[in-house]
Amino acid sequence: MTDENKEPHPMSRRFRGFLPVVVDVETAGFNPERDALLEVAAVLLTMDENGYLLRGETHVQQIDPFEGANLEQSALDFTGIDPWNPEREAVPEREGLSEIFTPIRKAVKAFDCKRAVLVGHNATFDHNFVFAAAMRADIKRNPFHPFSTFDTATLAGLAYGHTVLAQACKLAGIPFNNKEAHSAAYDAEKTADLFCGIVNRWKDLGGFPPPLIEEAE
Repeated sequence: MTDENKEPHPMSRRFRGFLPVVVDVETAGFNPERDALLEVAAVLLTMDENGYLLRGETHVQQIDPFEGANLEQSALDFTGIDPWNPEREAVPEREGLSEIFTPIRKAVKAFDCKRAVLVGHNATFDHNFVFAAAMRADIKRNPFHPFSTFDTATLAGLAYGHTVLAQACKLAGIPFNNKEAHSAAYDAEKTADLFCGIVNRWKDLGGFPPPLIEEAE
């Protein structure tokens, strides 16, 4: 079978041509235009032969505060991040985001998708910081959809009746260590497990693929 005639990857059909990529950021505040982006993690997802989502590779970058960035001490105390610690091996926003975006673009192509869609717990927060940093860094090839996201806080409220990540994970049977939380990689991986679990549970319950609905005569 030639490349032109091959069947598209099932992942491309699951979310209308979008590839879900789980993202978590750690920041020095709540304002994406003013406050520093300090850490970003992206978790790629895969799909097995039966159509179930699985957590794949995790990519993490420590980010230097951009010039003139605000650093709220309360935010630094909450995350435990010292922006000036040389052991962070932090890099400028342009370099860090480019390293994150490259494997995402490759995954989009590998799964025959059109674009990545950001999955996050309270996804608007992560989406806004990623896009603000990409704009500052003048990155033209941002793989993410400019406004669509999948929010696991909303999905967890539907599936488990709880919107807090730690509690939703516990209700879903996913181990969660509060001492490791507020690391971008850890939170992104737990968010990925939660998202996969909800999507797969919906499949097991018969929710996807949806039943064919005949048009009314």
